Amino acid sequence: MPPGIPYIVGNEAAERFSFYGMRAILVVFMTHYLRDRAGAIAPMSDNDANKWYHIFVATNYFFPIFGAILADALWGKYRTIFWLSIVYCFGHFALSIDDTRLGLAAGLTLIAIGAGGIKPCVSANVGDQFSASNQHLISRAFGWFYFSINAGSFFSILLIPWLLEHYGSKVAFAIPGILMAVATVIFWMGRRKFVHIPPAGGAFFRDTFNREGLLTLGRLAIIYAFVAVFWSLWDQTGGEWVLQADKMDLHFAGITWLPSQIQAVNAIMILAFIPLFQYGIYPAINRVFPLTPLRKIGIGLLVTGSSFLVSAWIERQIAGGLRPSIGWQLPAYALITAGEIMVSITSLEFSYTQAPKSMKSIVMALYLWSITAGNAFTAIVHAVIENPDGTLKLSGSSYYLFFAAVSAGAAVVFTFVAMKYREKTHLQDAFPENRPPSEAAPVA
Repeated sequence: MPPGIPYIVGNEAAERFSFYGMRAILVVFMTHYLRDRAGAIAPMSDNDANKWYHIFVATNYFFPIFGAILADALWGKYRTIFWLSIVYCFGHFALSIDDTRLGLAAGLTLIAIGAGGIKPCVSANVGDQFSASNQHLISRAFGWFYFSINAGSFFSILLIPWLLEHYGSKVAFAIPGILMAVATVIFWMGRRKFVHIPPAGGAFFRDTFNREGLLTLGRLAIIYAFVAVFWSLWDQTGGEWVLQADKMDLHFAGITWLPSQIQAVNAIMILAFIPLFQYGIYPAINRVFPLTPLRKIGIGLLVTGSSFLVSAWIERQIAGGLRPSIGWQLPAYALITAGEIMVSITSLEFSYTQAPKSMKSIVMALYLWSITAGNAFTAIVHAVIENPDGTLKLSGSSYYLFFAAVSAGAAVVFTFVAMKYREKTHLQDAFPENRPPSEAAPVA
């Protein structure tokens, strides 16, 4: 592996601990802990909290376009990641000192700018470490990159809700901020190990907005429209599924869980499913049905939609007066995690390989816009289904069946789109004497 990869993986683990820990308690904070300026508890309704949660996630994944322009045209990836990470830290700090709507708005805005700005750069920075001579390792590196994401998120999703329950929101939001500072330091330590691709300056705009660049973005945008459907469903694990868990029997496997802690099973399943799919399921399927990246995405959409059928069944049990065990969410998490393996990891690698060399970060930003689009769609659904008296036009099992149908319909249409797409792979050239440029020209 290239020498910079361990620093990227370590940085990503700490940063994801920071982000997912904060995100895990966000809906619970808004519905139980939020205060007004006088210090009195002033929580949001469940529907409002879900709506604003998805607006935040959508905004978070909108800002990558600005990070991509900074990285590819002006600062380079290293400087963009480093300075926006500091903005990110200030966002956590704002959440930890002010538990009113003002503190919530300020903190989430800074986190969206910082976290969103570095996202296209971090994943593109993984691919930058490889050339034609070691491109066979790129899939494994992205696998480890995704492993670090879920290792960090697993521990934070277990710990941060517990801290919120026992020590309040100030401590619960402060710990993710500390881990983000650690992530920034780890990244800084690797500055002389990374391959540093210099910013293209004005050439970035010429290459991006010429005929070939626009055609590339257009082809990928069509693919990402379907990936957005996956993210519309997946990001409900941090909102709607948490509130569903709050209505279930939380005593399971000898443990009394907090509603937001059950999300940790997604991280555990990811850690187990990555090798299972890479070395078992994919080779088995490939023997009878050749798997391309786009075929993986299409199958992943179907699998993701099926997870919402489980959620719909749970809602029917709750509507009957029953209080089903939180363990019934595990099959739903297993299905949506399998969909995540097939859609999310595949999309990361696919995005990097399909992007021309001068457009790596901008293409990653376009991919991340699919998360914005998915969450914006979910937020719009929440706004549309709410009646003036606070009741909902679409609730309970009907709500989940609607999203299952959306995912299944997208998978069917995507089959025809994928058949017409023609892949074109772009990787960085080999480096002279197999040495990263950073050894000859260190970056401060």
